[in-house]
Amino acid sequence: MSCATLATGLLDLDVARARLIAAAEPLTGEEHVPLAQAAGRVLARDVVAQLDMPGIDNSAMDGYALRLAELVAAGETGLPVALRVPAGAGVTTLPEGGCARIFTGAPVPEGADCVVPQERVTRDAAQRIRVAGEALPGANVRRRGEEYRAGERLLPAGTLLDAAALAMLASQGIAEVALRPRLRVALLSTGDELIEPGIPYESGRVYNSNRVMLQALLAQAHCEVIDLGIVADTPAALHDALVCARDGADLVLCTGGVSVGEEDHVRPVLEQLGGLVFHGVAIKPGKPFAFGYLDDGTPEGVPLIGLPGNPVASLVSWQLLALPFVHGCQGRTVGPLERFPVRAGFARRGAPGRTELLRVVLDWQGGHPVAHLAGGQGSHMLRAASQAHGYLLMAADNDVEEGHDYPYLPGGQFLV
Repeated sequence: MSCATLATGLLDLDVARARLIAAAEPLTGEEHVPLAQAAGRVLARDVVAQLDMPGIDNSAMDGYALRLAELVAAGETGLPVALRVPAGAGVTTLPEGGCARIFTGAPVPEGADCVVPQERVTRDAAQRIRVAGEALPGANVRRRGEEYRAGERLLPAGTLLDAAALAMLASQGIAEVALRPRLRVALLSTGDELIEPGIPYESGRVYNSNRVMLQALLAQAHCEVIDLGIVADTPAALHDALVCARDGADLVLCTGGVSVGEEDHVRPVLEQLGGLVFHGVAIKPGKPFAFGYLDDGTPEGVPLIGLPGNPVASLVSWQLLALPFVHGCQGRTVGPLERFPVRAGFARRGAPGRTELLRVVLDWQGGHPVAHLAGGQGSHMLRAASQAHGYLLMAADNDVEEGHDYPYLPGGQFLV
C-alpha cells in the first residue's frame, strides 16, 4: 500500500491489527540449527516423524507383566516370576505360566497382555505373585505407535519451538532443524531530551526507558537487534538514521516523533523516503502509532513501525500491534487476541472516542477474578504497567461500572 492510499482518521484497534497481520511477509530462506540452540525459533519446514512413538509396546509403570488368562487359572496358587525386564532391555517372550517383573518404559514381553502395578501385588518367598483387585486387558501397556506413526507430520512449518516441541523432536533423535532466519530489527529512539541511564541527571532531560524496554521485548520475540541509539530531533539526522536502518534491517522500529507536533519528524521523513500506510489508532494509550515502508512506499520496501514516545503507550502498541506483525514476519501463525470476561472492582469514566486499555491486577480471593487498577493510568506511568497482570479492555465512550464484566486481555499472551 503506497502513501497514495493512506488510511485517514484513527483506525479501530481490530482493523489496525488485521492490516498489520495481513501486511506481514514471512522471511524467506532457512538455516540449519542444532536443537539445543533452537528454542524460540520458528520452523521453516514441516517436521515428519522418523519413528513410531512409542517405538515398542512398553510398560507405563513398575509392576508385573502377565497373561490375564493364566492369572485367572493360577488362582490362589499365584504366578511364578520368570523374567526381570528393566528399561532398555531387548524384547523377550513371556514363558507360559509365568509373569515378568517389569519397570516403567521397559518393553512388554511378547505374549503378555497386561501390566499390574506393583502396589497391587504381593510376592511370597517362592517368588510367586498374587494380585489384589481386578486386572484388565491392555492395562498399563503403552502400545507401539499409539501417539503417532513414522511418516506422520509432527510439527508444521511456522511452529514456534518451545520446550515441549524440542523434547518431542529430541525423542525422535533429531539433532538439527531447518529454521527461518532471525528477523533483523533496527531500533532507534528520537528526542533531544533523552539521555541514557548512568548519565548524571539534568533538569528537563528524560532517561530513555523505551530503549531498554524494546531491547527486552525484541529479545523475547527472538529478533536480532540493530541498536542505533538516540537520534537527534532534526529531519536530517532522522533521514540519515532511517537510511542506515533500511539498508541493514528487515524491519525498522522507532519510538517518539510520531505525533503531529513541530518537533515530530518521523512522518514527514518517512514520506520522503517511502510511504505511510496509516497513522493513528483509536486506542488509549498508543494513539500515535504509525506504519509504513521505506524505499518506494510499497510492501516491496522495508517496513517501518513508529511507536509513541510515552513508554506505556509504546509498550501497549508494541504488544497489540507491532508484535503480531513481527510474528507474521517470522512466519508464525497469528491468532486473535486472547480475552475473557472479568468483573471490575472499580468504577471509572470512559475515554471519549478511543478504546482504553486499563492496566489491572486480578484478585482471585473470592474464587472468581476481580480486576483492580494496578496504579496510575497515564501513558508515562510505568509503575502500574510493571505490576499489571493484563488489560481491561474498555470500549470507546463506555464507563466502567463496578461489579460489571468487561473483556480482559491476559498479559502472558504477549510473552510468547
